Amino acid sequence: MSADHREQQPAQQGSRIDPHVGRYAHRAQGMVASEVRALFAVASRPEVVSLAGGMPNVSALPLDQFGDLVKDVVSQEGAAALQYGSAQGDPVLREQICDYMTLEGITAVPDDVIVTVGSQQALDLITRVFVDPGDIVLTEAPTYVTAINTFAAFQADTRHVSMDEHGVDPDELDRALTEAERQGQRVKFFYTVPNFQNPAGITMTAERRTRVMEVCQRHDVLVVEDNPYGLLRYDGEPEPTLYSQGNGNVIYLGSLSKTLSPGLRIGWALAPAPVRAKLVLAAESAMLSHSTFNQLVVRRYLSTFPWREQIKTFNAMYSERRDTMLTALSAMMPKGCTWTEPEGGFFVWATLPEGVDAKAMLPRAVTERVAYVPGTGFYADGRGRSSMRLSFCYPTPEQIREGVRRLVGAIEGELDLHATFGTTLPPSTQGSQTPAPDLP
Repeated sequence: MSADHREQQPAQQGSRIDPHVGRYAHRAQGMVASEVRALFAVASRPEVVSLAGGMPNVSALPLDQFGDLVKDVVSQEGAAALQYGSAQGDPVLREQICDYMTLEGITAVPDDVIVTVGSQQALDLITRVFVDPGDIVLTEAPTYVTAINTFAAFQADTRHVSMDEHGVDPDELDRALTEAERQGQRVKFFYTVPNFQNPAGITMTAERRTRVMEVCQRHDVLVVEDNPYGLLRYDGEPEPTLYSQGNGNVIYLGSLSKTLSPGLRIGWALAPAPVRAKLVLAAESAMLSHSTFNQLVVRRYLSTFPWREQIKTFNAMYSERRDTMLTALSAMMPKGCTWTEPEGGFFVWATLPEGVDAKAMLPRAVTERVAYVPGTGFYADGRGRSSMRLSFCYPTPEQIREGVRRLVGAIEGELDLHATFGTTLPPSTQGSQTPAPDLP
């Protein structure tokens, strides 16, 4: 038996924790639990104020009316609703999705839409279709945590492009693409959440969008535009979509998870016809067909319910929560803290004073009965230790104020600790940020 073979034996034999470890494919090594999911057990405890998960507040839906709608689907369309469907999605629903996208300034035809299990499945399918192991995917820094996990599962080389208060830096994007070309490496696409970005809350300005599209078109790079929050705008005017400025090099992802319900799992991808055909084939191989029942429920909702007014109801509720969080942060956060001021969406990105590690501080915060997501979960390269994502969508205004008060207690405890022991951590420079006021 060779030495190389002997060295491989332990992996093939597994371990006491997981006897199957030697059987997994190499790509399974990139499948790890996100820091967001790992927090759910703690954040769901009733005594903990959770500023962590980005769960939509579906309590604003008229649930009795929605229940009647579901009953009508069963009584009137039950035979069809409980049958197999198309991997591309219900044709009528795809027409309605095109109507929905007109609110974002997008003109589309149903044939170019594929319905997906939330926009997350669309991202998985796109990565499955385009990415070979070792291919580069560029993202904003920070970026959506589950996107990082998806790219890792397909063994992509995820690289970040920095952001400021105006969105992603197009000059740095240009440099990253130029460097990859110089080294003969393949950048498969640039992934971006341009509206009320998860996690930073930043909205890419119109000028930046134009420059980003110019850079990507010059380098012949695909753009994946993820826009789950676009209609949840509380201030300012909508910016043009990247899709509307593209020349066939943009795949647009949308979702009803934030403006209707995440439990229905209805999202979509709008893609050029050849790409859409590949995505349909990938969807067929993954799950044969979508939930016909859920699609018919959503189809009836969009055809019979005043859903545009419902979005306004959601916006009023989330806007109050956003304002409450920003006011509480301004009133209570210690000197040296900074945070973004989102125009919409669900999230504020906060950066702590030099020397405070958000991930290391989490046990203290849980002791103070408050939860957040440490910034490290939103980077593929270990950055973000001095930052955190704070979500204002689910807790009530009273809970938000109390959560911020508890969070401040945890931060001040860490500051006292570092003042005593003199430990420091390099500060983060990511994000659009508002300085905290001096406190007496």
